[in-house]
Amino acid sequence: MEVLAPLPNPLPEGPEQFFNETQWAMLMAIMDTVIPDVRRETQATDNFSHATVPDVKYNSAVDHITSNVVNPPGSQSLDEYFSEKPSDNPRFQELLKRTLVSGSPEDSKKALSFVLSALNTTVGSVLLTGYKIPFHQQPANVRQSILEGWRASYLPALQLIYKQMTAVARNHWLKTSPLFPKLSGFPAAPEHYKPGSYYEYEFIQVPEGSGPEVMETDVVIVGSGCGGAVCAKTIAEAGYKVLVVEKAYNYKPTQLPMTEEEGGIHLFENGGICLTDDGSVSIVAGSNWGGGGTVNWSASLQTQSFVRREWSEDRGLSFFGTAEFQTCLDRVCHRMGVSDSHVRQNHGNEVILEGSRKLGYTSKAVPQNTGGDEHYCGHCTLGCGSAQKQGPVVAWLPDAAKAGAKFMEGFQVNKVIFDESEGTKKAVGVQGWWTSRNSKGGVDGPASDRKVREVIIKAKRVIISAGTLWSPIILLNSGLKNYQIGRNTYLHPVNMLLGVFKEDVRPWEGGILTSVCSSFEDLDGHGHGVKLEVTSGLPGMALTFLNWTNGFDYKVQALKYRHTNAFISIARDRDTGRIYPDPTSGKPRVQYSPSSFDRANALQGVLALAKICYVSGAIEIHPCLEGVKPFIRKASDITTNSSSNGLEEDIDPGITDPRFAAWLATIEAVGNKPPGAGWFCAHQMGSNRMSAQAKDGVVDPKGRVWGTEALYVSDASVFPSASGVNPMITNMAISDWISRGVVRELRNEGRGQEARL
Repeated sequence: MEVLAPLPNPLPEGPEQFFNETQWAMLMAIMDTVIPDVRRETQATDNFSHATVPDVKYNSAVDHITSNVVNPPGSQSLDEYFSEKPSDNPRFQELLKRTLVSGSPEDSKKALSFVLSALNTTVGSVLLTGYKIPFHQQPANVRQSILEGWRASYLPALQLIYKQMTAVARNHWLKTSPLFPKLSGFPAAPEHYKPGSYYEYEFIQVPEGSGPEVMETDVVIVGSGCGGAVCAKTIAEAGYKVLVVEKAYNYKPTQLPMTEEEGGIHLFENGGICLTDDGSVSIVAGSNWGGGGTVNWSASLQTQSFVRREWSEDRGLSFFGTAEFQTCLDRVCHRMGVSDSHVRQNHGNEVILEGSRKLGYTSKAVPQNTGGDEHYCGHCTLGCGSAQKQGPVVAWLPDAAKAGAKFMEGFQVNKVIFDESEGTKKAVGVQGWWTSRNSKGGVDGPASDRKVREVIIKAKRVIISAGTLWSPIILLNSGLKNYQIGRNTYLHPVNMLLGVFKEDVRPWEGGILTSVCSSFEDLDGHGHGVKLEVTSGLPGMALTFLNWTNGFDYKVQALKYRHTNAFISIARDRDTGRIYPDPTSGKPRVQYSPSSFDRANALQGVLALAKICYVSGAIEIHPCLEGVKPFIRKASDITTNSSSNGLEEDIDPGITDPRFAAWLATIEAVGNKPPGAGWFCAHQMGSNRMSAQAKDGVVDPKGRVWGTEALYVSDASVFPSASGVNPMITNMAISDWISRGVVRELRNEGRGQEARL
């Protein structure tokens, strides 16, 4: 695999802009508390820098690992592993700087800076820790007890800092630890990996100049993801000049899949770190050439009947009840070779299917957009190196290119340009800034090594396909005053549960999401509920949400990773949030918190996942809910009885086991209210809702922005409500419909001009 160049320091001025030396020391002390240098009591050289555990507990953990983990590491390797801490790891610190300084909103940075400063004062330290001595000057075990106290603090701010700092520490350690991959067996790339063939894209390079560079085309499409790519193919194949512009950059299969460390920075929005304003939900959104289609999990589920009925009957959008919409769904699936006939289930997906069968739940295989290939790869969320995933980069954009479409990467569109000379607001192009690659062809480094130029693209039609986060920002920046822009945002909020098995699970192998349980998808009789699925088995995604109680226990649990599957309860949310621009950076901000209604549905899914894991033989079940201890299976859970024929039989009471039932009741009692519950989101929808009337949404039934001419939005942001399934196919089908409408309008316009001649 072609390795990307080392990531340079993205902050030439360092973190001092927001964090002085003392604040940084305080921050690293928190990181070292979450992921501490752990020693046996008899081997600790001091009680300040080391977190110590009794020899008996340490040795018991080592014995457990060596006797229950496939290919157990030696005692020396384990000692080195337990002594790892972030302050000794430059890669960890570099990633932390990127996250906190480049990726965080300014008000969040200021709030964290304030807390770090307060911790260094006597009054602040007493109020926040109960000690006069500042946090970073405390012994390791005292720091740990302080952090544990923040989890249950009556101050919401401390609960939030506890949640965010422990999550960041876990995530960044898993991504940068030199020993965790070796000891867990996690490979940097899929085994038996061979880069697939790829289309050699040519991207427009803007020459140097003093003023704006002006270009012209028939149709400019802003965004190269699932919506924009489908539009590009349809319109280019109809014979029109198409220019697709993308703020991010392209990566060849030889550079994919990336490591989790690199992928978060290069393939995802905001460096892979996006949080809702209240910190309740972590948002994962693609930002690369191909958008979400480059990093999604191949799941190709069509829009369900109850959602189509809601959109057509309740929302007044008759198209979704027609055979034409089904034709659009089928057309996009056919182009990508969508099928479930070639799917080979890995361990986690087999658990969903077989566990559901044992419990009488409804489950099925999930079709994949892999052109009939088995595609047994668990790394695909970091880019598809095999090029088997028939998404925008492999299928749709090459089709568009062969039909004459042109492309530009590194182009951040600021706004749509309008002509209002005839009394209407007609889109005639877009304006933004293009940033070249560096002199070595990379995409990082100082601005002095890259060209930046203002660009204006004139066009007959403008299609905004920048995704649910960015499309409303572009419309707002363009001066549109529609109150609905950015509102009605759905996230499909997710709770996670981990199951540990005796088997060698190797969760990084196999298709990521190839099965689904749908028994709980309609809990209210109106199509709101949850689906139960497998999530990415990459350690940074799966183990970040594992409950943290102390650093030693977390490190022990992490070494069971290769025996662990991660499952999700993904809610079709009824209640919404909104997208709006950050007042300083202009980047998208998300105002959203899972409602009590949607939380209750998600919790039912967590309970069902626990039951599925139990009947599938999981020896440990870990809900990612603070305050809920894992269920640990005991030998006594299975009893031996004499049968009528005199033979002894092992009887497992299953989910009727009183101890298991009591544990499930604990989950219900604790609940999943933020910040105690870990929530994340990979599906953003609805921020430019399609509506039958202008007062109810942002675009009309053909994707045209209300109150404008020649301006369209075509991506998941136009969904009338949450799709209830992975949104790729719905997005593509709607974009197929919208783009065909654009072609009809251009043709009619051309014929009208010919008639006048």
